[in-house]
Amino acid sequence: MSCLSRTARRRLPRWPRGRLTTSRCSSVPESLAGKVAVVTGGGSGIGAAVVHALTGAGVNCHAVGRRGPVKLDVSDQRAVQALVDSLERLDILVCAAADQVQGRRLDQITPAVWDHLLAVNLSGAFYFINAGLAKLRRARGDVILIGSVSGLWPDLSGPAYQASKAGLNALSRAAGFEEHRAGVRFSVVNPGLTDTPIMLKRPAPVPAETTAAMLRPEDVAEACLMMLALPHRAHIPELTILPTVLQSAGNTSAPNPKPPEG
Repeated sequence: MSCLSRTARRRLPRWPRGRLTTSRCSSVPESLAGKVAVVTGGGSGIGAAVVHALTGAGVNCHAVGRRGPVKLDVSDQRAVQALVDSLERLDILVCAAADQVQGRRLDQITPAVWDHLLAVNLSGAFYFINAGLAKLRRARGDVILIGSVSGLWPDLSGPAYQASKAGLNALSRAAGFEEHRAGVRFSVVNPGLTDTPIMLKRPAPVPAETTAAMLRPEDVAEACLMMLALPHRAHIPELTILPTVLQSAGNTSAPNPKPPEG
């Protein structure tokens, strides 16, 4: 028996019939169409998948990177500034550029390797944010940084890579804390194991059964699209997305963990 009185039940608002069949997701192209985005690392992996998803939603995308249509070294601050200055507007910035090395243990990395990974994975994101902040404020725009679960807990990705991804998480939180009143939404997405070209740089080949269970770049891109399509009053500052059967893979001492049997 209901604990509500008849009077109280009569006062409850009725949800219009058919309301649930018209989701906000169906209007994604309308909500994003015509916006201008810069996606770093846009030539492969997660960045390329984000470009594909945003373009499908009607966004005018500038895919930046070593393999992207817009060839640019994200660690070159002057080149980044020149690119952003050439844009009339900037509504969306997705920083997905990243690099990794095979010799990644603390006793293997050199100062040059450390500087390179921090420059590409972390400083590059800051350079784009710094160059585009005024435009992002005018647009009340969105910034999504592609981090990693490696930035949340220790694993075998190496101190330099982990520091860069932890830095992206800290950068997103600090920037979001400062800029939310200006209407700029800062978010960080932390994927687990994802089948991208960076996996080819692992010290040992990844078993086929592990690769088959990984996230795909388009999975991460769909998460980004969902975050961008939210009404501006709503904000997801951090999102962790894991492969269903490899949820502990990033938090393990095994270099190439196998999926569970059964």
